Amino acid sequence: MLYVLMCEDKPDSQPLRLATRQSHLAYAGDHAGMIKLAGPMLSDDGETMLGSLFIIEAEDRAQVQAMHDDDPYTLAGLWANVMIRPFRQAIPRD
Repeated sequence: MLYVLMCEDKPDSQPLRLATRQSHLAYAGDHAGMIKLAGPMLSDDGETMLGSLFIIEAEDRAQVQAMHDDDPYTLAGLWANVMIRPFRQAIPRD
């Protein structure tokens, strides 16, 4: 099943995000088989990162939660809000 994992940064956390970014990217790379799509959410300037969005294929929500819990961004305390929801792709059709 697919899941959406949407994480919003805490206010004024850009320095923490940048300091942890390489570890986060390496961790995400280790989970590339689960991650179908991922990247930073941006502010209206199109440059400033203020969160992350993942589409993840997993057996269940617990597997997504476990992946999230061990992410360096999570361990560093970057997130203000986190949402995990089941997702069904409608367009494009496979």
